[in-house]
Amino acid sequence: MRAARSDAGGNSTRTSPVGPLHQLVDRLGIDTVLLAVIDPQGRLKGKEHDARTLLQRLDSGPVTPEMCGYVLGTDLDMTPLRGGEFSWEGGFGDVAVQPDFDHARVLPWEPNSAIVLARPLDGGRPHPLSPATILDEQLDQLQGLGYEVRVGIETEFVLYTGTGTDAAAAGWRGLRPVTWDNRDYALDRPGPAANYSRLLRQALAGAELPVEAVKLEGAPGQIEVTFPYGPARDACEQHVLFKHAAKAVAEQQQLAATFMAAPADGVGSGMHLHLSLWDGDRPLLVSDQDAGALSAVGEHAVAGLLDVLHQTGPMWAPYVNSYKRLRGPFAPSKLVWGWDNRSAAVRVVGHGRSLHLEVRLPGADANPYLALAAAVAAVRHGITNGLKPDEPITGDADCDEDLRVVSRHPWDAIEKFDAGRVSRELLGERVVAHLASLAWLEVDHHAARVTDAELARGFAQS
Repeated sequence: MRAARSDAGGNSTRTSPVGPLHQLVDRLGIDTVLLAVIDPQGRLKGKEHDARTLLQRLDSGPVTPEMCGYVLGTDLDMTPLRGGEFSWEGGFGDVAVQPDFDHARVLPWEPNSAIVLARPLDGGRPHPLSPATILDEQLDQLQGLGYEVRVGIETEFVLYTGTGTDAAAAGWRGLRPVTWDNRDYALDRPGPAANYSRLLRQALAGAELPVEAVKLEGAPGQIEVTFPYGPARDACEQHVLFKHAAKAVAEQQQLAATFMAAPADGVGSGMHLHLSLWDGDRPLLVSDQDAGALSAVGEHAVAGLLDVLHQTGPMWAPYVNSYKRLRGPFAPSKLVWGWDNRSAAVRVVGHGRSLHLEVRLPGADANPYLALAAAVAAVRHGITNGLKPDEPITGDADCDEDLRVVSRHPWDAIEKFDAGRVSRELLGERVVAHLASLAWLEVDHHAARVTDAELARGFAQS
C-alpha cells in the first residue's frame, strides 16, 4: 500500500507505489524485487531478487539480465516448441532482457515486494516475438497514421472455495463456486465474494491500478472487473498485474480464481476490449455531424475488425478450451456488428465523446497484448483500405443462419491464421509463424487425451 511520510515542513504526504526502484526500496522498505517478462500466455515469468543486492549491481553500471529464451516459446505447461530458436534445435539459449528500473511498482499482495517489468531483446533491440513488442509495432503503425488508441478492459473470471492446491488434489473436479446461482448485478453477495472483492480492489489501488467497478456475473462464482480507459500499453500491463493479484488474493483467502474461458459446461468468461481512437482530445469514432452515429473512420474500424479478426483467432482464442466458450451463452458466434447489441462480435456502445467499440470475441484466457494487437491491426487494415461494414445487426445474431460464423474449432482458426494473406501482411511472417506454432502445440497436447465427456458418451454405447 502507499506509505505515509513527512516532507521538510512536517506535512504528511503520500509516497507513490510506482517510481524508480531505488526510491521504493529506500522509502517503503522493499526487500524483494520480481524481475519479470510477459510470456505468450500473458503470464509473468522471471526471477526473485534481493532488493539491496540488485541496487548494488545497478550502482556499478547498467544491468541486462538474461533468462532462457523458451519463456517466449512454450505452451501453458511450459512445453517448448519442437523446433526453431526456442527449442533444442536452437540450443535453448538465453535472451537478454532490458528492465525498466525507473518504473518499478509495489505489489501490496506480495509482502515487501516490487515488480520490474523487462523487455526481451534480440540483438539489442526489442525482441519481435515478445507480446509487448508485437503490440508496440501495431500501435506505432496506427500512430503513424495519426490515431491514438485508448483502451478499457473488462474481464470475467470464476472464483471457487478452496485453494489451487486443493483443486489440484481433487483433479480439478467438484469445485464449489463462491456463489451457487445467477447473481448477475446482485448486491446481496455471500460473505466470501464480498470480502474478496473488497480486498482485491484495495490491493490493486495500493499498486496504483484503480478499478472502475466489480460485479457478480451470471454464472455461479463468476466475477467481472472493469478498468478505466487509458493508454493501450498501460491497459495491458494493468491487466497482467490484475490477474496476478486476483490469484494471489484468492489464495490468501483460501479461494481459487481461474481465467479459463470455459471452466465448466455452460460457463463462459470473456475479456472485452473497449477501444476508441483519438487525435489529442478529439474523439475520432463519433460523427462530427451526428453525436449518435459513427464517423467514416469509425465505419472503417468496424469493417476492419470484422474482416481481420476471423483470421487472427489464435491471438484472442489461443486454446482448445477457448472455443468452447464461443459455443456458450453471451459469447458472440457471428462476425457482425451492432448498436448496443451484446450478441455481436463488435458492439458499438456509448454516447457522444464516449462512443467506442467493444470487441467481444476474446476470452478471459487471452493474452491482452496479443488480443489487442490483433484488434489494432484490424482497425488499421480497415482505415488504410477504406472498408465499409455491412448494415448493423438487430436482434439476436445467433439466430440468423445466413451470417458469417466465428471459427468453432481451434484447428480451423489456426489454419486461417497461418495461411491468411492479410494476417501475414499486417503482423509479419515471423510473428504469424511463431504464434501458429504455439497454437498447434496446444492442439497437439489434447489430441491423444481421453476426456471425461468421451468416456461418458462412449464407454457403454460404442
